[in-house]
Amino acid sequence: MSDGRSGLQLRSLIKKSGELEISLVGVPTPEPGPDEVVVRVEATPINPSDLGLLIGAADMATAKASGSKDAPVITARVPEAGMRAMAGRLDESMPVGNEGAGVVIATGSSDAAKALKGRTVAMIGGAMYAQYRCLKVGECLPLPAGTTPAEGASCFVNPLTALGMTETMRREGHKALVHTAAASNLGQMLNKICLKDGIALVNIVRSQEQAEILRSIGAKYVVDSTSPTFMDELTSALTETGATIAFDAIGGGRLAGQILTGMEAAANKTAKVYSRYGTNVHKQVYIYGGLDTRPTELVRSFGMAWGIGGWLLFPFLMKIGQADAAKLRQRVVDELKTTFASHYTKIVSLQEALDLANIAVYAKRATGEKFLINPNKPG
Repeated sequence: MSDGRSGLQLRSLIKKSGELEISLVGVPTPEPGPDEVVVRVEATPINPSDLGLLIGAADMATAKASGSKDAPVITARVPEAGMRAMAGRLDESMPVGNEGAGVVIATGSSDAAKALKGRTVAMIGGAMYAQYRCLKVGECLPLPAGTTPAEGASCFVNPLTALGMTETMRREGHKALVHTAAASNLGQMLNKICLKDGIALVNIVRSQEQAEILRSIGAKYVVDSTSPTFMDELTSALTETGATIAFDAIGGGRLAGQILTGMEAAANKTAKVYSRYGTNVHKQVYIYGGLDTRPTELVRSFGMAWGIGGWLLFPFLMKIGQADAAKLRQRVVDELKTTFASHYTKIVSLQEALDLANIAVYAKRATGEKFLINPNKPG
């Protein structure tokens, strides 16, 4: 930009020595190209997918703070076992933040870029934990008048992931679905979509408090994996709904296998003939998160008609193509203040995001603790 404006950007660095360093650096804001805009970032969420890049495999129990109030530096040790997974990013200072929202303060020369001047837009494209961001027009989603950056900050990752789940369900011929870690911000959105669209949804949670959160927004099928009768309750909900596809945020441990086992037991209740190979009802679990980093355990008690795989939002959007992805985005904009409303427990500045007390809260990825960074909030 002609005024040479520069701004702070949050960076995460994992050194070959096995140390994580998170810091703020001043970066110049580029001059926008013809089809680009410069956005003053005013809201950007801390999602689980951001934490994967922000703290990587570091043990945050070892975190220490140094630097100054305006330029804090956080360091932490990365255990040897975690260094293998970090091999691709060693000694590379990486910007963080998948999505955000803010106000367009400068534009390139194209009509599409000029039309956004002064508009509040939601953005996708990485490096959002920064005061200014230069982006292509296509990476911006203009928000309706009267929408604040905070309301639009989580327009992409959670809403499109939740819509992607129901869309995958339909495209693959299933009629109802299962979701784990279901009381999360994303899980609550998925419930609202399913209630609105008449889709039966089985929610798996890990506590009675989480179960109550979901029941209070109208969820009908909620099962607690810590209950002594969990498998019976799960099988009963699967029998009632006919759910044969699951999206699992946990990843490790026995849960994915338990879901497949419950689906097979439910299918067997309506099976006309016995087969030693199990029913021919296809049961699918997609792992899309890793809240439990242990290996995924499968006890093969669910016949032979099953699949387990990974699912990620951006490959899914590429697979369905631009036109269908645009329809999903439009639905998010239309229902931004209802179905896709996000709730945050704390709004922090870039400096406050590097406060050890705040890190201790948001790094736990706990249900009901969602942080929003406002990079232009005074430190």
